[in-house]
Amino acid sequence: MNEISDGRLLRGARSRQAVTRHAADIASVDGLGGLSFGRLADDLGISKAGIQTLFRTKERLQLATVAAAAEIFTDRVIRPAEEAAEGAPRLRALVAAWLDYAAEPVFPGGCFWSATLPEFDSRPGPVRDALIEQHRGWIALLTREAENAAAAGELPGAEPGLAAVQLAAVLTATNIALRLGDSSSLDTARRIVDGMLGEPPRPATQRTRKTR
Repeated sequence: MNEISDGRLLRGARSRQAVTRHAADIASVDGLGGLSFGRLADDLGISKAGIQTLFRTKERLQLATVAAAAEIFTDRVIRPAEEAAEGAPRLRALVAAWLDYAAEPVFPGGCFWSATLPEFDSRPGPVRDALIEQHRGWIALLTREAENAAAAGELPGAEPGLAAVQLAAVLTATNIALRLGDSSSLDTARRIVDGMLGEPPRPATQRTRKTR
C-alpha cells in the first residue's frame, strides 16, 4: 500500500511540476490571467479534472506558477552568481546572468516578472503579494551586494539602495527592448553597469602584456 501511495505522490508531483512549468511559459506571454485549467489540459494532453484536482482554484494555480517561476529564476540567475565574490563582482555576475536570462529567455515572453507584475500591481490579493515578495527579494539582493561593494570601496559616490533600484530599472528596460527586437540594448546595459561599477578588472595576463 505504501508503494502505491508513494507512486501516486510521485506522479502527482511530476504532473504538478509539468503544469506549473508550462503555466509559467503562458503567463510570460499572456499574463497570469491567461491561465485556465482547460487551456493547460489541451496544451499538455492531460485531463482538465486532473489539473483541477492538483490546484483546486485558479488562484492556487497562479500562486503555484509564481513559485515555479521563482525557482527557475533562482536556478538561472541567482545561484550561478553566488560563485562570484561578494560586492561588485557578484553584482556583475547577477547582471550578466540576468542579461543571459533575458537574451536567451527561459520563458517565451522574456522576463516572467516584467510580464506579470504590471498585471497585478493594482489588484490586491495573495497573487499580488507573492509577486511583490519576489520583486522585493530581488531588490534586497541587489541592495545587499551594493552595500558590500560600497563597504569595499567598489561603489564610489553611490548610495547602495539607489544603485540597486537603478540596476533593476536598467534590466527591466533591457528586457522590453529585447522583446521589441533591439539586441543592441544588451551592450547598452553592460555599458551602463560598467559606468556604475567601473569596468571589470582585466585578467593578469592582459595587464602584464600591456606593461611590457
